[in-house]
Amino acid sequence: MELRDIEIFLVLAEELHFGRTAARLHVSQARVSQAIKAQERRLGAPLFDRTSRRVRLTPLGQQLRADLRPVYAGLRDSLERAHLAARGITAVLRVGMTPGNAHDLRAYWQTFRSRHPQWDLRIRHAPFTDPFAVLREGTVDVLVTWLPVVEDDLTVGPALFTDPRLLAVAVDHELATRSAASIEMLADFQHTNSPRLPGYWADGFLPPHTPRGHRIVRGPLVTHMEVLLALVSVGEVVNSLPAHSARYWSRPDIAWLPFHDFEPLTYVLVWHTEAENDVVRALAQTVRDLGPLHLSLS
Repeated sequence: MELRDIEIFLVLAEELHFGRTAARLHVSQARVSQAIKAQERRLGAPLFDRTSRRVRLTPLGQQLRADLRPVYAGLRDSLERAHLAARGITAVLRVGMTPGNAHDLRAYWQTFRSRHPQWDLRIRHAPFTDPFAVLREGTVDVLVTWLPVVEDDLTVGPALFTDPRLLAVAVDHELATRSAASIEMLADFQHTNSPRLPGYWADGFLPPHTPRGHRIVRGPLVTHMEVLLALVSVGEVVNSLPAHSARYWSRPDIAWLPFHDFEPLTYVLVWHTEAENDVVRALAQTVRDLGPLHLSLS
């Protein structure tokens, strides 16, 4: 099995969706399907049960995933270290972004790179589901996410920016003609929900009740921003989001209402305390030296 085919299998085992796997790997769905079928022919048994509605691993697929993960990670890391050493790079810092506005933060990235050319800085998307797993698994070294973060094994570093909140609604929604939103009106409509979130962290983004005690209903489970926006666009839900979302996910079928009574979200650096090193500390110091950014609604 070639390294690329191993990668296709492992990504599909994670996504359980041929389209998302193809998009993530920048290949066609046909390439993904061909690779999996070739692996199954070679092994003589299916790795995935697939129907028109879902994809899931067979017991053989689960076993192969468990066996291949450390092998693939080791091969990938060995090749990467050799490639970096040839360029004079002595360490890599992977920054996971829960928000989608990495471009807004380029002053931090550029300053870090100019101060430390011997280290490679890489920006990665970090899912908002099970948010701190990427730090505990070592997928990223530093996470950019919103407060509060209260985890015994994680260190909360300096703030990068504070973002006002907006309410996303369909353009034909009854709220779309309003000039502003209030927290109290959130109790009148359904919102999205996400799996495997620490309760306090989810409540920091969207509280369970309004200040007057009315329940804010969390409805459909979502794991991707595109799905969330699709639900908003058809009026199935409304959703509170940081203001940068309106710039990075602008759509003609969604209107954005500023809140007049909802405090902004503050985003900080977070890292696994036991994994702290000179590279992590250098990025934190860069953020402290530059200070937090002040983002506007425009």
